Amino acid sequence: MRAVGVTEFGGPEALRLLDVPEVHAGPGEVRIAVRAAAVNPTDTYGRNGTYAQREGAPQEMPWIPGMDVAGVVDEIGPDADTDLAVGDHVMAIVVPSGAHGGYREQIALPAASVVRVPAGVDDVAAATVPMNGLTARLALDSMALEPGQVLAVTGAAGAFGGYVVQLAKVDGLTVVADAKAEDEELVRSLGADVVLPRGDGFAAAVRERYPDGVDGLADGSL
Repeated sequence: MRAVGVTEFGGPEALRLLDVPEVHAGPGEVRIAVRAAAVNPTDTYGRNGTYAQREGAPQEMPWIPGMDVAGVVDEIGPDADTDLAVGDHVMAIVVPSGAHGGYREQIALPAASVVRVPAGVDDVAAATVPMNGLTARLALDSMALEPGQVLAVTGAAGAFGGYVVQLAKVDGLTVVADAKAEDEELVRSLGADVVLPRGDGFAAAVRERYPDGVDGLADGSL
């Protein structure tokens, strides 16, 4: 089975077409025929060796990136607690480890990590959702803000920040977000109530508008 990964850490040029063993869905798993996989900062840090410096980090090679995939279910393992069926259009989140990453033709994952793609959404768009969308949802759930409270969002034009803005509005929050001039229209279209210039002056601008501070902050600018 074909995959894309590295046998030694490096820049994008270190990525190679690899031949890896075919996988099958084990107990509680489904297998996806991968049609699209996203590129996240986490994938690039894994590829260039940044994460390998962490204590206890796996050193197994080849290492295949890819935390988000979209494709079609082509096999369901025994005892999989799911209503998915072979042929369903799905997206999934992956925790890469060694050769187990999303940049491969097929991948077997826990059924709980796989969900159907909404009708009308293509594979490329769907593959951008799982990691950033779930991270945004987790951030909001952790803050547990109430409708009407104020949330500040930095990096609002990015994937994580953009999902935070949209989900926060669904939760009934007031959103004050940052944006460069060229991104202001985009950030407003995502639902931000207040858009302030991105940069070192953002905190002061927020304080000027909300002297007592905001109720929460989602920092996607790093």
